Amino acid sequence: RQAFFAATEVVPIAQSCDRIAAELICPYPPGIPLIMPGDRITAETLSTLQHLQAAGAVLTGCSDPTLHTLKVVRESNRVEG
Repeated sequence: RQAFFAATEVVPIAQSCDRIAAELICPYPPGIPLIMPGDRITAETLSTLQHLQAAGAVLTGCSDPTLHTLKVVRESNRVEG
């Protein structure tokens, strides 16, 4: 909840690793969210998202479905996830 309502910034996906997510990202299929607000974004999760997208999955819930950028909690408002 804190991450959802925190001040956010949009960063290139390469700069999002180890940051706190401020948005939900749900690839379909399978239709199960991989990132929820408040989750720490990991290299493994980013790799999985990119793999699913390359395989034809549609990314829902995120502000940039092309996966070029991600919305994260602004550094000065970091929330431990």
